[in-house]
Amino acid sequence: MKNLFLLLTVLAIFATACSRPKSSAKLRTDTDSVAYIIGMNVGTNLLKMDSTLNIEALCKGIRDIFEGKTIFTPEEAKTYYLQYVNYAIPEKVRAYEEQFLADFAKSNRAYARTKSGITYTVNEIGDQELIPSVARDTLVMRYIIRDMEGKELFSSYERGDSLRTAVGALCKGLQESIKLVGQGGKINAWLPAATAYGAEGNVQLGIAPNATLFYEIELIEVDKYSRNRR
Repeated sequence: MKNLFLLLTVLAIFATACSRPKSSAKLRTDTDSVAYIIGMNVGTNLLKMDSTLNIEALCKGIRDIFEGKTIFTPEEAKTYYLQYVNYAIPEKVRAYEEQFLADFAKSNRAYARTKSGITYTVNEIGDQELIPSVARDTLVMRYIIRDMEGKELFSSYERGDSLRTAVGALCKGLQESIKLVGQGGKINAWLPAATAYGAEGNVQLGIAPNATLFYEIELIEVDKYSRNRR
């Protein structure tokens, strides 16, 4: 809902520019230059939202608003947009993600896939007597997160830090991955979005919604809950 209003506000900024021929845009004054810069920023944000947007259709929507003859009513537009954002886009992302991970596993024979789609390779298997297995087991780990383009999003190594947590506090993909190695083990794993941060993403880590993530994990210490109960 909020995204829809933001999009409509953004489009309104483009209204004058879209309704005039391209050659009419002359930067004669400082305010014209500022307007152009605002247009650049808005365009950049629109590209981030959806780089496949049809600029002609976008401008038609703006012109139709100003002329009072839109194809959709406001309620119809809201319903259509929310269906697209909540269903169509995630489905497209999942289809691309599945193909990407399947192709990756085929071209990288050291990697295997689990039923949930996690695509992994074990670099060091670690202590098989100390494998985290239940939600109350605790562990200490270091890790790096990268996106599909290989960009580093987070590194506990760079921060000179490690994560101490209960297994149950981790996302599903990490829980599944760490259970494949023991204390001292190392594993690299691709986590499908549904097993990582999902449709919400993580603003603090710079993780976009529906992001497929690559983790490099070092399991430093495992404290089995069953041992502490004895």
